[in-house]
Amino acid sequence: MTHIAIPIPLGPGKQDINIEVTVNNQKQSLHYKVELFYWDECQNPQGHRADCISEMLAKHDPNWTVYYIGAPTDTFVPITFIEKGSRKRSENPFSLKEQ
Repeated sequence: MTHIAIPIPLGPGKQDINIEVTVNNQKQSLHYKVELFYWDECQNPQGHRADCISEMLAKHDPNWTVYYIGAPTDTFVPITFIEKGSRKRSENPFSLKEQ
């Protein structure tokens, strides 16, 4: 899949993002969400951050797939998810139609 970057303003808490794109006159709808995972919510907040992220993701909704892990701050890490159904549709959304 080709990628383009669209800046999303960082707001407090969860963000629900629906994007509709048109490429070569074919529409595709994608559903993302961004959640902030706070380090102090880990069982061992002083441990390795990769272990903390793994722990937090283990409890996450299985209908969503990790799409991007953002730059961490001292307080949290933003993680972007894509809805699994969106992911399937986006794997080859722009195939040519037979004429």
